[in-house]
Amino acid sequence: MSVFSCGGMRYQHSWKDLPQFEIPKDSQHNLEANIHRSIELGINHLETARMYGTSEIQIGQILPKFPRDKIIVQTKVLPTEDPLEFRENLKQSLQNLQLEFVDLLAIHGINTPELLAYTLRPGGCLDEARKFQKQGRVRYIGFSTHGSPETIVQTIESGEFDYVNLHWYYINQSNWPAIEAARRHDMGVFIISPSNKGGMLYKPPTKLTELCRPLSPMVFNDLFCLSRSEVHTLSLGAARPSDFEEHLKVLPLLSRVEEVLLPILDRLERAAIEALGEQWYKTWHFGLPNFDETPGQVNVPVILWLRNLAVAYDLVEYGKMRYNLLGNGSHWFPGQKAENLDLQLLRSSLANSPHAEIIPKILQEADELLGGQEVKRLSQQ
Repeated sequence: MSVFSCGGMRYQHSWKDLPQFEIPKDSQHNLEANIHRSIELGINHLETARMYGTSEIQIGQILPKFPRDKIIVQTKVLPTEDPLEFRENLKQSLQNLQLEFVDLLAIHGINTPELLAYTLRPGGCLDEARKFQKQGRVRYIGFSTHGSPETIVQTIESGEFDYVNLHWYYINQSNWPAIEAARRHDMGVFIISPSNKGGMLYKPPTKLTELCRPLSPMVFNDLFCLSRSEVHTLSLGAARPSDFEEHLKVLPLLSRVEEVLLPILDRLERAAIEALGEQWYKTWHFGLPNFDETPGQVNVPVILWLRNLAVAYDLVEYGKMRYNLLGNGSHWFPGQKAENLDLQLLRSSLANSPHAEIIPKILQEADELLGGQEVKRLSQQ
């Protein structure tokens, strides 16, 4: 598999299912140009999902034109309480893609213990996927996740999966224990959205750009991820063929990782300590409650993390995008914003934090800095 994957959630026409005849020709042409460019570059892994609107049906118009042994195709299907619904969705995916089989099938969005149970219980979604595997219609089965590190590790430790799609990049390294668990289980590791969720690196702030020189923030983050042998591929959600070009700059650097990466890592850390204070920088995350242990389900760890990025690296626009998704992200990005805090109840939930006295004020400041118009997930737009 190539170190980059061609992600299929940004070049489709619509986030809603539509018949092929309703898809404009220019949209289809752009999607096919993206795929042709990825193949030209040696990016042989093409991935999409049942919930990416018209992505599957549009990709299905071009996939049969390639030699089947030259491409690795992944789709992803949501786990459901009714395994028959999962089966029908998977059948629809194969029909849309116009393929006899997919190389990789991910159970999409194992984000909670409940969704894990829907997947693993006898007769559940995984058993349905295994039926397709026995028929030769699915080769390998993995899972994708936006869940907590604990849920991801629990899913990996089940021993049922061949690979995992998850978030991990410089600004968010909390899933490293899950990546280590995946290595122990000899699983493939696929990094989701390194440029978007990794900091909206296609339009980085000036401060972050200066700290990452001589690399762009996007190339730095690619190198950071690919410097670890545990990581196998990064998904590039290209909206147009030219979107691949900046990422290609990382390839000659893979043989010079320490020389290039270490000075940038040192500058980023020193900048964060200068902006945040060394004690806060090193200990802010200690003893924080999960969102479901906090009054009003305020997601304290996420809000403090976003505030830190805004203060340390000027990632304010990114912080606003993620912060205002709270309350609308369901289990994909759970918890609530720091609005209308009950300070007395909040303090009781912060008892294990060394910063319990100052966190309420910081949360209020974060809401003033990042709050604004609500944001919806792409699939809801």
